[in-house]
Amino acid sequence: MLKQNLQQKLLQKLSPQQIQLIKLLELPTLQLEQRIKRELEENPILEEGRTAEDEPSGSDEHKEEDYDNNDFSDDFTTDDYSRDDFSAEEYINESELNGYKLHVNNYSKDDKVTDVPYSEGISLHEHLVQQLGLQKLNELQFKIALYIIGNIDDSGYLRRELESISDDLALKANVNATEAELKYLLKVIQRFDPPGIGTTDLRECLMIQIERKLEDSPENKELLKIAYKVLDEYFEEFSKKHFTKITQRMNMSEDKLKHVVELILKLSPKPGTLYSGQLSQTSQEITPDFVLEIIEGEPVVSLNAGNVPDLRVSRTYAEMLKGYQETGDRPSREEKNAIAFVKQKLDSAKWFIDAIKQRQNTLLQTMESIVDYQREYFKDGDETELRPMILKDIADRTQLDISTISRVANSKYIQTHFGIFPLKYFFSEGMETQDGDTVSTREIKRILQECIDNEDKRRPLTDERLAQILQEKGYLIARRTVAKYREQLDILVARLRKEL
Repeated sequence: MLKQNLQQKLLQKLSPQQIQLIKLLELPTLQLEQRIKRELEENPILEEGRTAEDEPSGSDEHKEEDYDNNDFSDDFTTDDYSRDDFSAEEYINESELNGYKLHVNNYSKDDKVTDVPYSEGISLHEHLVQQLGLQKLNELQFKIALYIIGNIDDSGYLRRELESISDDLALKANVNATEAELKYLLKVIQRFDPPGIGTTDLRECLMIQIERKLEDSPENKELLKIAYKVLDEYFEEFSKKHFTKITQRMNMSEDKLKHVVELILKLSPKPGTLYSGQLSQTSQEITPDFVLEIIEGEPVVSLNAGNVPDLRVSRTYAEMLKGYQETGDRPSREEKNAIAFVKQKLDSAKWFIDAIKQRQNTLLQTMESIVDYQREYFKDGDETELRPMILKDIADRTQLDISTISRVANSKYIQTHFGIFPLKYFFSEGMETQDGDTVSTREIKRILQECIDNEDKRRPLTDERLAQILQEKGYLIARRTVAKYREQLDILVARLRKEL
């Protein structure tokens, strides 16, 4: 049985304007420029230029009436012309308002808009297919080899079993290929460039590269043969850096093994990245959102305006609305449509301008608080002066929500006299020393890095020994914490840092 009843609930919801403001807050400077350009294209009432209050005193422009700050747009509504039960909202559409169009569709249903990607060079798979075309293979062999190439990943390895590839060929391409045929064609592919392509593991990849060097270069043949034997018979010992076992079993001096290891380390563990990197890795140019300067010995931060333009409401449209307001005449239907269109876009333009200003104020307020909190560090960039700081510390100082501080810190950079840094760099947890002082974990990581950089590579420092050294310096830290910081610094365990 259906029943109707009333319920009163207290809900917290964000308005569309608040959601868009949050999105603007997250954008770094470069993306903000693109967002403003898009808004300028979509809203004809929004245009580049400074408002009258921003113009320097003495200029003629500031004497003109400032339409951006007048209240007429709030007082003037389409309801003033809503006699005869006319409602302007009925005619409002995002892209068309009774003839007032923002976008023009000149395409038929059959037209497709496609983006043409730009790339440098050729991909790994294209490079392999080109070499495949030079081989003397029949049509079936070519088809099978092409499928094998399609299963090679960007690193250059064939991660799938030949049996699985054979099953796929039978099910998807209706091609019956024996394992022997697949092995033969894989050997053909492994002769392609770059050396080591199409192998199934690191050991095979390195061994094929050495084989190619033995064929192509008459130099260092003795070392190459020894290196091949090390990889073939003692790969596990080599990978675990048990060099003493290798020298004893091969009756070889440490000096010769050192040359062999150097030769192996010069080989490429991922031969495919030579080509895939051209497409997947692009140089990233960082545009700082803030600029820090030292003025009279004190750090001063400012926003990097970059190519972000000043915005204002178009005077032409504003004057048109004001003209309608002053005449008081009853408008025609077409004029009512024009009023509704302009009013909607005017409100949107005013909100967007206010949102940009609020974004800039929030960013600057947050960054000034960070600089003030880390004042001593920002004077000369000495990491020992970097205080422990978390998001809540800045939220308490600015009276902003922690989520707002997190959005400001995300993907933002500051340019200082000692380098460009992401804002997240300045946030770190604290740790108490034996003397009761609180230091940043970043300082502990710096000491840890120095200890490992200066260690004897023949006898690298273990995590237990590193913990003892830090404790001797007054830092109360456990071995597992040392291991965590070491991993965060991308430093290998002691066994894998060992050198001859």
